[in-house]
Amino acid sequence: MSTRPTLAAVAAHAGVSPSTASLAFADSPRVAPATRERVLAAAAELGYGGPDPIAASLRRGRSGVVGAFIGERLLYAFRDPVALQLLDGISEVLSSHDVGLLLLAGDVGRPSTNQIARIPLDAAIFATCGLEDDPALELLRARGVPIVAVEGPAVDGVAMVDIDDRRGTRELAQHLYDLGHRRVEIIAMPLRLDGTQGPVTPQRRARSHYRDVRHRIEGVEDVFGPVPIYETSSNAVDEGAAAARILLDVPADRRPTAIIAQSDVLAAGVLQGSAELGLRVPDDLSVGGFDGAELHWLAPTRLTTVVQPSEEKGRAAARAAMDLVDGAEPVSIMLPVALRIGTTSGRAPSSDRSASR
Repeated sequence: MSTRPTLAAVAAHAGVSPSTASLAFADSPRVAPATRERVLAAAAELGYGGPDPIAASLRRGRSGVVGAFIGERLLYAFRDPVALQLLDGISEVLSSHDVGLLLLAGDVGRPSTNQIARIPLDAAIFATCGLEDDPALELLRARGVPIVAVEGPAVDGVAMVDIDDRRGTRELAQHLYDLGHRRVEIIAMPLRLDGTQGPVTPQRRARSHYRDVRHRIEGVEDVFGPVPIYETSSNAVDEGAAAARILLDVPADRRPTAIIAQSDVLAAGVLQGSAELGLRVPDDLSVGGFDGAELHWLAPTRLTTVVQPSEEKGRAAARAAMDLVDGAEPVSIMLPVALRIGTTSGRAPSSDRSASR
């Protein structure tokens, strides 16, 4: 038989009703401070830790948990400074609402569809993954769970927190074009999470899951037209370095004079790979990234990049989730990005500038 003290026992010990004791634990203004202190003292004397939080959440009709769906394995997400900033922004807002954050990883480590159908969630944020073809979306919608998407496609009833990837990348591409670059290649983040890496075919591109990847390609094409695209299997420094070694270890007249990486992490890998091949940045090669991540270990090198407000994006997503939980209508927002010119972009080699005239 359980000997765990009950709320009723605490109420009796304090000389109040069970309902008054319950209000005292909830810090209700309806309970006088002296009465609340008497209840808490009785609880401490009896070893009572407070009402069951699960039972309390069920009475409120809420679980006190918001789920964040992450496209990649947690191993990769926690290596990505932008993903960490995004999650930090989400947790900052949720904690102010006394709500917990449940991380739900990609294909490896994600709960089964049966589990997702049963996990108690007040809301779901698709934080670093697209909604396309994700079975979790319809499962959650069928349950009536409010949903917020970060840079996902427009879906009825889903609040969207977006940035203008295409415009930001277009500004980066125009910067390189104005410096005389014409042989430009893209190192892209995964178009699908299936481990594929290598040159991107039109068929592969058409099947991309991720809108931000597509928009960052389109921003480059707005300036240069079609350019070669090399896909990495994950957003990691070593993936960027491996891609750079493949793209740059060719005769000089076929080598790109500029590489646009779709993240700062990949761009850092390009800097590593180009250095291994003896290329000087920006004299032989210009490199651009996207994110504005804090990569202090690159100093004194300052990456030319498109800066996005990653933490604010997370805060905006969490605020939208809590608004939806409180019954508000979904509202989508677009956050600004800005080009930041650093030390990794310079004029194209003179022979290429002459050829482009």
